Amino acid sequence: MTAATAQSRAQRRQRDNLTRRPSVASTAATSLTLAARGLLKIRHNPFRLFDVVALPIVSTAMFAGIFGGAIAGSVSNYLPNLVPGVLVQVAVTAAVNTGVQLCEDVDQGVFDRFRSMPIARIAPLIGALTADVVRYIVAAAMVVLVGTLMGYTPHSWPGLLLGCLLVIYTAFALSWVFAFLGVRMPSAPAVQGASMFVLMPMTFISNALVPTTNMPSWIKWLADINPVSHLVTAVRQLANQGSVGMDIIWSLVGATLIMLVMAPIAVRAYIRKA
Repeated sequence: MTAATAQSRAQRRQRDNLTRRPSVASTAATSLTLAARGLLKIRHNPFRLFDVVALPIVSTAMFAGIFGGAIAGSVSNYLPNLVPGVLVQVAVTAAVNTGVQLCEDVDQGVFDRFRSMPIARIAPLIGALTADVVRYIVAAAMVVLVGTLMGYTPHSWPGLLLGCLLVIYTAFALSWVFAFLGVRMPSAPAVQGASMFVLMPMTFISNALVPTTNMPSWIKWLADINPVSHLVTAVRQLANQGSVGMDIIWSLVGATLIMLVMAPIAVRAYIRKA
């Protein structure tokens, strides 16, 4: 009788732990723990960083060689425009990985195991997005490193650092969009395809690589209103002029609005899926 009573109490405690609403502090702590789990996955499999290491090297060197002489007369003259552009391109593209990895984890039942644990249901999602910030930092550092080795020297190093932080913040905001796709799409390749369908025109119909002045009028109009163009201009102003313009304000406001809108939508979709 005593053993049965003890077992009943243990089962009741376990049920209460699963149904009790975790506190904000507990959710934050669990999210950081799961973010650390994501970093351990990178540590055990460094090839997860291959895209954010290789893409900056290839993109910076390739675009400098192709467009440098034609647009600015030389590679050295082109680098002040190129480095901020590639910085934005690489970081935004790296955010796609959030949705792809999330979709794979859902398909493999990883989050089913988390659901059976006494933790906040959104903690695995927040942890995954937080861990990916390391990828954005690596991508930004690689672009700056390659650009510096090729001869790029910003007018303001603190301004360049602020520009990198702005890009990382924007990539984190966009990762909520790709997290939503990762939960809703049926497979990781589908997430990759849908994400690139959106990103390709956003990153290339912009001022990231070439000036918009000689573009056809309708493409120039699209490039001028493209949020990527505003972000690239903001980074150029910070790094090459050490100044703060309206493009920085627009970029901050835009990234914040994306996060405020998409974060609740992604969380709701994730909770329904999980």
